[in-house]
Amino acid sequence: MSIQVFGTPVSRGVAIGRAVLVASSRVDVAHYFVPSERVDQEIERLRQARDAVSAELATLKRDLSPDAPAELSALLDVHQMLLHDETMSAATKQWIVERHYNAEWALSAQLEVLARQFDEMDDEYLRERKADVEQLAERLLRYLARVKPGQTAAPVAPEIVHTRDFGGEEPLVLVANDVAPADMIQFKRSVFTGFVTDVGGRTSHTAIVARSLDIPAVVGAREASRLIRQDDWLVIDGDAGVVIVNPSPIVLEEYRFRQRQSELERARLNRLRHTPAVTLDGQAVELLANIELPGDAAGALESGAVGVGLFRSEFLFMNRGGDLPGEEEQFAAYRDAVVAMQGLPVTIRTVDIGADKPLDRMSLQELRHEHALNPALGLRAIRWSLAEPDMFRQQLRAILRASAFGKVRILVPMVAHLGEIRMTLDALTRARQQLDDAGCAYGEVEIGAMIEVPAAALMVGRFLDHFDFVSIGTNDLIQYTLAIDRTDDAVSHLFDPWHPAVLRLIAETISQANARGKDVSVCGEMAGDAAFTDLLLAMGLRSFSMHPARIASIKQRVLRADTRRLLANVDAVLRAEDPALEAARLFSAAIVH
Repeated sequence: MSIQVFGTPVSRGVAIGRAVLVASSRVDVAHYFVPSERVDQEIERLRQARDAVSAELATLKRDLSPDAPAELSALLDVHQMLLHDETMSAATKQWIVERHYNAEWALSAQLEVLARQFDEMDDEYLRERKADVEQLAERLLRYLARVKPGQTAAPVAPEIVHTRDFGGEEPLVLVANDVAPADMIQFKRSVFTGFVTDVGGRTSHTAIVARSLDIPAVVGAREASRLIRQDDWLVIDGDAGVVIVNPSPIVLEEYRFRQRQSELERARLNRLRHTPAVTLDGQAVELLANIELPGDAAGALESGAVGVGLFRSEFLFMNRGGDLPGEEEQFAAYRDAVVAMQGLPVTIRTVDIGADKPLDRMSLQELRHEHALNPALGLRAIRWSLAEPDMFRQQLRAILRASAFGKVRILVPMVAHLGEIRMTLDALTRARQQLDDAGCAYGEVEIGAMIEVPAAALMVGRFLDHFDFVSIGTNDLIQYTLAIDRTDDAVSHLFDPWHPAVLRLIAETISQANARGKDVSVCGEMAGDAAFTDLLLAMGLRSFSMHPARIASIKQRVLRADTRRLLANVDAVLRAEDPALEAARLFSAAIVH
């Protein structure tokens, strides 16, 4: 039966594929793909886990006291029977062989299938056996989490397979309650053609990464992971925010046609990659790339970016089990990105940890901030760096050393106080002195501030006394201006980039920077959203930083714009009760087609 699930559209386009459920569990389950040469090893891991749990159950039964209830012995027999049942073992192996799931993922996927089968049974006694299967699966998962073949150490980091069509010719779609930022990095450039999550809003991290991967996604779909089953055929309509489960042949063909049209449009835009971004009235516009890892630099160049406007250094710190990268590791990463950009500028943001990007390892104080208080208002970004001066100077030294290999700029996140500026500049001075003392080479770097809290936007004139440039982080600026937690799907519908207060803060920041002759860019989601390109150009913005996948569509908008005509309408948009409606009316007339 075909059904529709509705959510929030966050990344445009159409995805069609088989559902891959990453189910919630009381036991943390690692989800990753294994290469062909490791399939037999993964099956062996599963066999070892089964044998170990079987031995454990046998020991428990042998050690039962003579007066133990007979039902307890019978229950252990049931678990042994389930453990060796082909429905559990053979089917789990099939997930490993055909889909290349790791053993834990394969086991949780098969558990999901069996749980649904038990739920549909008419007999109440048989339905209750679902709990036995779940308990048994948890025993196996705990063993798999502890032990790898031939070792007793902690689990090794998964080897991620980067391919678009693993597991046969059928495309795959990820369905989950939510996906953590670190896991999104694991899945980056992997097999999934689309995402569906139960929770999240337009600027949740899952949504941002889905847009950065340029694949369709729907978030906040509430019951999606409960209603959708493993291997269901899905259509994700990223434009309408609809997920169609097991569509009819007619519906499926209609969406396949839309997919082909979208691919043709992307191919047409791709031809603009290396065309200079200049408006019709001769205004040069800088289109930069946002990247997370050094390997992303190649994609930035390929997309036609004229530099990196935001290197999110925090992703070097995440998904490491709390083992923070040292100075040498950071230096190598920053240097690789700088060298890969072939002389184009690279703006490296100091670590922006906290809120929706927590570290695996946290102190008691940080845990209190993350879980007991509002993490968005807690110890995050520059606050966290200044609270860890040794770590901060280590990062600054690594960035400075990388500047010997090309043009580097340092960007400081979430600045709100002049005291923070003084402490940051002092840390930079000390880092330079330490490098001088050690005889390490470094180049000249500019330092800038992210404008992402209202206090910074209102004080940007004072901030520019100390900084060489500013970059507007619109995601957080909207969140803090409107007091909306952008990761909370209960209020995500109130997250409004068109809110007049937000637009005025952005316009004032751009105006102040231009008046002082200082560079200003926008590096938040608005930079890569073509709906805002004309308004930002009219405000005087000439530098946009976005994921490489968005550059071609924004460039097309720039090439069609006449900033003189756009400027005449900007005040009317900023004064309007409904700026989005007014912008659509006025700017559409100002664009020369």
